[in-house]
Amino acid sequence: MDYDYSNLVKKTQHWASQAQINGWINDDIVKQIYQHDDTSTSDTLFSKDDLSDSRPLIVAFMGGTGVGKSSLLNRLAGKAIAKAGVVRPTSREVTLFHHNCFTIQHLPNSLPLGATQICHHNDDLKKNIVWIDMPDFDSTESSNKKLVQQWLPHIDVLIYVVSPERYKDQKAWQLLLSEGSQHAWLFVFNQWDRAEQEQYNDFNQQLHIAGFVEPLIFKTTCTTNLQSDEFTILEDKIVSLSTTHIIKQLEHHGMQARMLDLEQILIPIKRSLGSNQAIQKTTNLWHSQWALTNKLLKVGLTWPMQNLATYSAEHAADILLPQTNAYISLWDNWAQSRFDDGLNEFFMSINQLEIPAGPFKRLIQAIREDVPTIVQTQTELATRLALINPGNLVQRTFLKGIRLCELILPLLAMTWVGYKVFMGYYTSNLLDNHYLGIDFAVHSGLLISLTWIIPFFILKKAQPSLKYSALKGLHKGLQNAFNIIERDVSIRISTIIEQHEVQVDELSILIEHCNTNVPNQDLSLANDSPLNRMLMK
Repeated sequence: MDYDYSNLVKKTQHWASQAQINGWINDDIVKQIYQHDDTSTSDTLFSKDDLSDSRPLIVAFMGGTGVGKSSLLNRLAGKAIAKAGVVRPTSREVTLFHHNCFTIQHLPNSLPLGATQICHHNDDLKKNIVWIDMPDFDSTESSNKKLVQQWLPHIDVLIYVVSPERYKDQKAWQLLLSEGSQHAWLFVFNQWDRAEQEQYNDFNQQLHIAGFVEPLIFKTTCTTNLQSDEFTILEDKIVSLSTTHIIKQLEHHGMQARMLDLEQILIPIKRSLGSNQAIQKTTNLWHSQWALTNKLLKVGLTWPMQNLATYSAEHAADILLPQTNAYISLWDNWAQSRFDDGLNEFFMSINQLEIPAGPFKRLIQAIREDVPTIVQTQTELATRLALINPGNLVQRTFLKGIRLCELILPLLAMTWVGYKVFMGYYTSNLLDNHYLGIDFAVHSGLLISLTWIIPFFILKKAQPSLKYSALKGLHKGLQNAFNIIERDVSIRISTIIEQHEVQVDELSILIEHCNTNVPNQDLSLANDSPLNRMLMK
């Protein structure tokens, strides 16, 4: 059981570390999980050589200042082994009292020997019990509270000691409520000779509210001359619990309680990740938000595109030269701010779905930084192409035809004139007529000129505007850039949705393991078991 719990804690911590890196949980949640990492048990107090068949039962006295818990341990030992008094705080260290057949010399690093007093006895009746006097939990010294917290995972039975004046101690009571499910509890109403029955009834009622159905409360006075003293009954009760079987039952119960506590931590974390149905809506949220941002950017960039188109037309030669920096970026601070506003609106919409926005911010941040480069690259490329091939396909085809006419028509006209000249010269010799006259020369020259001038004039006037072409290229490049941005963000959102499914599935498996109580008939508690009265329900 301990091995399974240790692995479960390690897997939970590994999941938390990865989830934190990816932005699914914050530092506070990780800290909460790592605070639940104590897999220490009573076994870790003993070396294997010290244990034969089983380890001893670990019993600790716990309570506020002046309730008499150190006096109870001294009475149990028959000598003064723990400091007792009324000075606040009385107990500043941990006192261990155990049979000398055990050796506790290798305490965990969190339990310093310098703050531990170890005493021995030779009473074989109490051989299988280790008694511990804990520091005053209500002390103003933080070191006392830290020592108590460090020792708690190693303890099987906690003896909660109160007095008539201190039975409502809130600090110790909060510890009982937080740690109650992991331990067996016995309660001692000490200094009973100065108490009243109403105080006992009130204390008993508090324990009922805390979850103890029939709490075992012993009345003690630290004296032996009163018949109402139940110290011997308390002592016999603890001795009866020191059997191997009961110790294993307590171990089994403690581990189950720890796993259930871990489950109670993980369930709210899973809830904070949001549902699969909610995260599926993020894709549509992005497209809707991007449509608004896209429209706003296009309107806001209209005038800058006009100016950039004019500049590109005037510096077309420089822009078309390879490896030049003549192109001016269209994306300015205003555009970047509007894009950031759109992303923030998107993230706010995600928060309204009760989904962590951290993973979206982490993955989309890279695109946010690349947007100026994407816009510049696409608009510059489209502008270069537009300047290289100005106009549309019809215009370019028409201009090719005119250029062909500019070449062919003058040649045809000159061919026709040459033919006429040759034929006129030939016929004039045969018929003795006058050769071609001045009118023919003028008309021929005019014809040749017109066949060249008209295509040239049409080419001049029909030439596409470089400014219009650059503006068209800018519009096309900006749209290409926006398409790339929308596609890249959509891909990342799909990745986040897949990650969310993995995170939820892994966490669900951990929660399922926490709630999987492997039946053990040998260690299960019967309804009439005396341990039932010592456990918080």
